[in-house]
Amino acid sequence: MKKFLYLIVLILIVIGVSMMTSKKVEEVAVISTKYGDMVIEFYPEIAPMHVESFKILANEGYFNGTLFHRVIPGFVIQGGDPNSKLDDRSIHGTGGRAGKFFGIGDENDSSTWLIPQEFNATPHVKGTLSMARTNDPNSASSQFFICHDVASFLDNNYTVFGQVIDGLETIDAIVNLEKDLRDNPLEKVDMQVKIINKDQLDL
Repeated sequence: MKKFLYLIVLILIVIGVSMMTSKKVEEVAVISTKYGDMVIEFYPEIAPMHVESFKILANEGYFNGTLFHRVIPGFVIQGGDPNSKLDDRSIHGTGGRAGKFFGIGDENDSSTWLIPQEFNATPHVKGTLSMARTNDPNSASSQFFICHDVASFLDNNYTVFGQVIDGLETIDAIVNLEKDLRDNPLEKVDMQVKIINKDQLDL
């Protein structure tokens, strides 16, 4: 009986140590373009819905082939609109949806899904990943922007949910492309987005 109890205690200790030493796998996004890759870490602790939506869409392949359709030096590069796959440049920047139903839109019509705001005090600096929206704070969909420089006037008004940790030079290359009057680059810069475990990176 004593041997049995000893065995049970030993098993519980091993399980406890294993749980204490195991690390939660951290996922990052890799946005690949002709000008290089950007590796992005997420902030699920401050914007869980935005992070979840982005990951869902990325894993669906939703972003693949979409363009960076808005570039403003000293400000942002913006993308994530499925309409940017189309040749009609006048509708670039008008589309998108959330990755799942978050309580806004028609639950039975995924094209209407939006994300409630998760404004936070994280500053908008170079490389910040934040969510685009209309004048309605609760209108985020799939369109996101990455800051080219400090944009403190956006703080607490747009949802920051990640940060570029490698590939800032890619932002510089894209933001300075020749563009039209709507800030849409004349050269198409499409993206491929994948979610991977951070320990797979060689940074």
